[in-house]
Amino acid sequence: MPDSTPATTSTAPDATVEAYVATWNETDAARRQAGIARAWAEAGRYRDPLMASDGHAGIDAMLAAVQVRFPGFVLRRTSKVDSHNGQLRFSWSLGPEAGPAVVEGVDFCALAADGRLEQVVGFIDRM
Repeated sequence: MPDSTPATTSTAPDATVEAYVATWNETDAARRQAGIARAWAEAGRYRDPLMASDGHAGIDAMLAAVQVRFPGFVLRRTSKVDSHNGQLRFSWSLGPEAGPAVVEGVDFCALAADGRLEQVVGFIDRM
């Protein structure tokens, strides 16, 4: 007999991505570092065509450098989060808070067993 229990989907990947996006926009170092600890596994790795970082300290330094280079810019998730089998992807944009995006791309992520980010590989679609 088939199971009549409605299927449920986990919101954990969405929450992880929201925490990740928030770290890109957090300019207070202590709050950004706390967000990184929530979103990223300790040995997390980030790669895109322009930057690479490893571990919480490396990710924090990378985000701080982006914020210095692009003051007032915000990262926004622009698509739903697609996820399966510990992998996820989503589209994003980066630009002035009150203006159009100047960079757009897609991040592909691998999740650790605890649901935090183990690896993010970013692709830039428009710059």
